[in-house]
Amino acid sequence: MPENDLELLIRASRAAAETSLGFVGGPLDVREKDDGQGPVTAADLAVNEVLEDILRSARPDYGWLSEESAEDPNRLTSEYCFIVDPIDGTRSFINGEKTWSHSMAVAKNGEVVAGAVIVPMRDQLYTASQGAGAHLNGQVISVANATSLQGANILATKQNMEPDHWPQGIPTFKRHHRPSIAYRLCLVAEGRFDAMFTFRKSWEWDIAAGAIICAEAGAKVSDQSGQTLHFNSAEAHTDGIVAAPDQIWGEVTQRR
Repeated sequence: MPENDLELLIRASRAAAETSLGFVGGPLDVREKDDGQGPVTAADLAVNEVLEDILRSARPDYGWLSEESAEDPNRLTSEYCFIVDPIDGTRSFINGEKTWSHSMAVAKNGEVVAGAVIVPMRDQLYTASQGAGAHLNGQVISVANATSLQGANILATKQNMEPDHWPQGIPTFKRHHRPSIAYRLCLVAEGRFDAMFTFRKSWEWDIAAGAIICAEAGAKVSDQSGQTLHFNSAEAHTDGIVAAPDQIWGEVTQRR
């Protein structure tokens, strides 16, 4: 029986993890990207090659959007599109830390319908498909039951604490951080943190898989103003992202 899209993403995730782990402790050939978008390593490129081979071989009619690939001119007219970040948290990977991930998703007409995020150094595989719930290593996960931003445990960068973002005053929540945005979303889905947000432009490959995992775990997920996220866009980014239980989501998106 042919594998469905989520099964395909799971197979590709495991191959990506095997590839990246082979680079741990070895030469990484680190260089800065020409567009000023940060570092890239030999591992990023090797994982991208593995993912593209597995995914596009299985679904040659799907579009392709990856941080480490040249623009696919056909993706905007494709009903389905893979959205991939070969290594989310490359700096963490370079520094020998554990909180980097591989993120991959399938979008249909702009809506993510399947996603997988694997954290190789922690042996964690987060998965979700539309209407089927979210899972960590095969076990059902769900968001925390926090009801207020005050005192909540939030994943956010320091930039999101600037007063300009909070004209009514910065809430007194507990700020935490993880380098990989995809992993942040999964930690919210798992209920280990109450919410995550960023008010900066968010690249689709960073958030596509985590967005469906969060949503299927019971979070509300949107851009920073509460608008529905649309993927496989020409710009390949969204106006930030907020993922949280209903009441916290409302507090964040209505902060202005």
